[in-house]
Amino acid sequence: MDLIIGADELARPAWASTHDDLRLYYDTEWGMPVRDERGVFERLALEGFQSGLSWATILRRREGFRRAFEGFDVEAVANFGPEDVERLLADTGIIRHRGKIEATLSNARATIALRDERGPGTTLADLVWSYQPAQTPQPRTPAEVPTTSEESVALAKELKRRGFRFVGPTTMFALMEALGVVDTHLLGSHRRGSSGIWAADGTAVDGTAIAESHTPS
Repeated sequence: MDLIIGADELARPAWASTHDDLRLYYDTEWGMPVRDERGVFERLALEGFQSGLSWATILRRREGFRRAFEGFDVEAVANFGPEDVERLLADTGIIRHRGKIEATLSNARATIALRDERGPGTTLADLVWSYQPAQTPQPRTPAEVPTTSEESVALAKELKRRGFRFVGPTTMFALMEALGVVDTHLLGSHRRGSSGIWAADGTAVDGTAIAESHTPS
């Protein structure tokens, strides 16, 4: 079944209908616009940790991640050293993966490096949102939800060029979904077109945002 009608009579995809925490995340957060640096950095880090795992696994450790990474304060994480890596590898409240931990630290440093530039790319949030497409998908079934896009491929390439890690095209598309840069809610879901960024038909609500968006080469 593509959409499940809950006891509250709201339609959700199956993945958001099985557990209360996933349902709450879907109803209140997933796909809602996040435009601040810290918020984008947190979600970038969590998407990186999710690689190879389920989102439920990450979501249920989210508070542990926040404690471990100082609330995803970019400056604090950028200053973590080797002793912090060892501390994090012993922290049972997070995913203890050395590569992903070290990538989060280096990504914080790359995020700070972005601030020295002017125009699109001034902050991590500006850079990610500059890849907002002209139109968002209109999936009717889970099988129609894409896992990458031209924009996510270009964003991954640009972030890698700037020294970011664990930022492949699939991970970047998932990030764009989470931040509201694209809307992949199924047609018929109660969340479709609810972000204020995208209308239910896949067109942008704010034409100015599209005019300023980055066009992949």
